[in-house]
Amino acid sequence: MKLYRVGGCVRDRLLGIPINDTDWVVTGATSEQMLAAGYKSIGKDFPVFLHPDSKQEYALARSERKIGPGYRGFEVSADPATTIEQDLLRRDLTINAIAEDEQGDVIDPYGGRRDIAARCLRHVSGAFVEDPVRVLRVARFAARFHKLGFTIATETRELIHQIGQSGELETLVAERVWSELSRALDENDPDIFFTCLRECDVLSKLFPEIDALFGVPQNTTYHPEIDTGIHVMMALQESARLGHDNETRFAVLMHDLGKANTPTAVLPGHHGHETRGKKPVRNFCQRWRVPKAHSELALITTEFHLQAHRAMELKASTLLKLLVRCDSLRKPARFQQMLNACRADVRGRKGHEDDPYPQAQFLSQLADKLRGLDITDLQRQGLTGKAMGRAINEARLRLIKQEIMLARQDPGKPAIDEPQHSRQG
Repeated sequence: MKLYRVGGCVRDRLLGIPINDTDWVVTGATSEQMLAAGYKSIGKDFPVFLHPDSKQEYALARSERKIGPGYRGFEVSADPATTIEQDLLRRDLTINAIAEDEQGDVIDPYGGRRDIAARCLRHVSGAFVEDPVRVLRVARFAARFHKLGFTIATETRELIHQIGQSGELETLVAERVWSELSRALDENDPDIFFTCLRECDVLSKLFPEIDALFGVPQNTTYHPEIDTGIHVMMALQESARLGHDNETRFAVLMHDLGKANTPTAVLPGHHGHETRGKKPVRNFCQRWRVPKAHSELALITTEFHLQAHRAMELKASTLLKLLVRCDSLRKPARFQQMLNACRADVRGRKGHEDDPYPQAQFLSQLADKLRGLDITDLQRQGLTGKAMGRAINEARLRLIKQEIMLARQDPGKPAIDEPQHSRQG
């Protein structure tokens, strides 16, 4: 039995960046021997075990053979005779196909250290095309290591394009796609994930709603970057720069999908895109089984981001409707996520990266005050049912009008999208 550190922990040590997890490969052992040594089996598709003390993962060295389409179309062998070189051969990228034995000696049969030095993401072998999820993994690593200067090798780009043409991407299961997409959103440069997929001509096959945004013009007065796809990528990068959580970043990614459906005759305007955007957001979330919290936040951001931008110009009744329809009084944390997404939207424009966004504080404070509204006097009046509802609504409107007067004394500089319609409502 021999033990080897493998994959990311070796790669990150060579890159000089923090190591989060350590994975091990075991050669010369059987599952029975691992269990007898106290390891706990956790693998469903192949033999993986947890160390009895460290709880780190130990996988038996294995080889794979493609026998059918899709994720399940592999024959896996974990024979004790499998070598570490054979195990590394089945991996996706050379920088992930490096091992280190217990003495600290590096096993690098496929040039991983060379590609780390060259800042190159290169596939290990032609078997790369056998698992289409590797397309997403390569784009995710491009997003992770973008600031370190990594780019995708030309021959790997060609293989990714080949996978896109082969129909294998259609075999991807929703859970695997969402797993990679979600992890990509958490990277420092999540926009690179999508631009890499687009450069390899597979974005349209995986995420057509996002691909459709590229080439759609916007009003240059308010969007100097012009292209809607570029704007969404800029907003996503701004969301990452602001340290937003995964759900908020997803909402930013989704918020302008309706602009792809704007009638050509009215371009570069996009009046009504927030309403048109709800259907493609729902379709995207259903197709990839996006978690409920993500999809709900994406939908309210899509529908209400323009009203949030115009918050300091809206009538009291419209503001109340906005706060109620966003469920801001019952779900303040989610409402704050929406406002964070709106801030990223405003700043995701060329030359506007540092624009103030007073609307967020205004709406957040307004929701807080409505949530703390004292209705004791109304209860003392014995009001119930619809009468109580009307009285509460009137009290809320009075409070909002007071806050509007205070805010407009020093409104700051509202950042407004589609200002030609900003007086509506």
